[in-house]
Amino acid sequence: MTVTVRSVPVGEVRRFGDRAFLIGVEDASAGRALASALHGALAAHAGGTGPDQAEVVGGQATVLVALGDDDAEPEAVRQVVAEVLAEGRGTAGADGGAARRSTPPGAGRLVTVACAFDGPDLEEVARRARCTPEEVVRLLTAHALTVGVVGFSPGFAYLEGLPGPLAGVARRAEPRPIVPAGSVAVANGHAAVYPTASPGGWHLVGRTGASLFSAEHPPYAVLAPGDRVRFTPAGPGDPLEPAPASASRASWRPPSGARPVLEVLAPGLRAVLQDAGRRGVAAAGVPGAGPADPVSFTLANRLVNNATQAATLELTGGGARLRALAACHVAVVGAAPELSVDGAAVPPGRVLPLAEGQVLAVRGLRQGCRTYVAVAGGIEGPTLFGSRASDELTGLGPGALGPGHRLVAGPWTAPLGDHVVPGAASEVTEGGPVLLRVVPGPHVEHFAPDALAHLARTVFRVQRDSNRVGLRLRAEDAGGLAHLAAGGAAGSLDSHGVVTGAVQLPPGGEPVVLLPDHATLGGYPVVAVVVRADHGRLGQCAPGTAVRLVPVSADEADEAARAARRAQRAAVRGRYPLAAG
Repeated sequence: MTVTVRSVPVGEVRRFGDRAFLIGVEDASAGRALASALHGALAAHAGGTGPDQAEVVGGQATVLVALGDDDAEPEAVRQVVAEVLAEGRGTAGADGGAARRSTPPGAGRLVTVACAFDGPDLEEVARRARCTPEEVVRLLTAHALTVGVVGFSPGFAYLEGLPGPLAGVARRAEPRPIVPAGSVAVANGHAAVYPTASPGGWHLVGRTGASLFSAEHPPYAVLAPGDRVRFTPAGPGDPLEPAPASASRASWRPPSGARPVLEVLAPGLRAVLQDAGRRGVAAAGVPGAGPADPVSFTLANRLVNNATQAATLELTGGGARLRALAACHVAVVGAAPELSVDGAAVPPGRVLPLAEGQVLAVRGLRQGCRTYVAVAGGIEGPTLFGSRASDELTGLGPGALGPGHRLVAGPWTAPLGDHVVPGAASEVTEGGPVLLRVVPGPHVEHFAPDALAHLARTVFRVQRDSNRVGLRLRAEDAGGLAHLAAGGAAGSLDSHGVVTGAVQLPPGGEPVVLLPDHATLGGYPVVAVVVRADHGRLGQCAPGTAVRLVPVSADEADEAARAARRAQRAAVRGRYPLAAG
């Protein structure tokens, strides 16, 4: 396997934000073995239940362990990781059998992929490889490549074994916001096919109609580590665009006992279902999704006495109108929206009773860009990988809701809350930069010594092409931050697991802050990570918002997380005077 620059030295365990660790391993095979050992050790540490499905994601030369909000404390998990490493479990050479056993059944198959080699970067790749475009095609099709690891997005396989001239082609200086599904690409010693449309920083050399991922049918990802892929030039009858993904929403039927509650008259800028997100599937390349603003999401559910993971309606921007199909109780929290029921103003952050036929309007979000509508009983919907969340990166989940879509909810129980205390919901105010606390990223040696200090002095603006995958930032001084990368390593790290809040710095110098729909693997160096306590504000940053990144220590981040949990527990006050039924 070709690794241009290691993201973490072999055997080192580094904090990745305040709820994750990144561990350096020899290669992808050793990573698979270590991931298997860590799954067992973490489950034993939590009494056989895992720590709430902690994500364990193998990269090309790393293993990521990422914890949820309710998992074990980070330092306790670090100790488990240290014990596994000290005992030699899962390390290359010490447990070669474990590495072989971690390879999924059926590995080693030969899969032929017919391609049209007409990608927009083909000539650029030829220039970098010092050959002709025709020679690039000949090199790509000369022999089979081997799947090293699967990740980044669902079914995305990193193919090892590129010939020498192509192995030295690095990533693009700036990632594309969207790479079409079926694109054939090369970068950093690997080739790949993008199974779904997603952002990407690889060079596009062709396209194929081969479908390499299905959310509907196991095993979901067509390729597994150890499989071999042979690219061939497409013939006259070969498809060159993947078949569209099937829409699970069309065939979904509400469960018994569900009741119609709301009809979408107007969705506003964007309306999607979000629950707590997908856990335990990042190793297959499936993004976690879930609320962009987890604070307001949680408070909305608590107001109407829903489970913390219940699905809500996430509204981006104003202009949404919802009609009650039956009597129900709702709560709208986040971004200080202007609300009305049948034209009469009502306050956000309170339980609102709706009678059949009444229209709830969300006209404007005054202090942010996202608000959450929770319905007592929780909104029902089709599930994929155990979640109703909609993922903007891959299109998994019900997707954007349009006019006429009807929402159903499950049974509800008393008591309902009354209101959220002022200042508890996530809001961002105009008149000054939004302050987001960050801890150093896991790649400190790949940046200049003053990188964090420079970030702290810089005011950024959120760019228009930002979305739930990530915020794209641009420094107001227009000088860029590319000079902060040390030794020319920016953009050439091995692909490693990443987390929400990671501040990636591509070679062009404009940071990208990852949001919940981010790819599961990334190869750009991470200069800092937004602390979990500030993810609510992070999710409220609309295009045009001014942002500053404020460095804090790991201890300060841990205390901020504890303070945020205490504040949430105390945020819902009172009791709505109503009994269920």
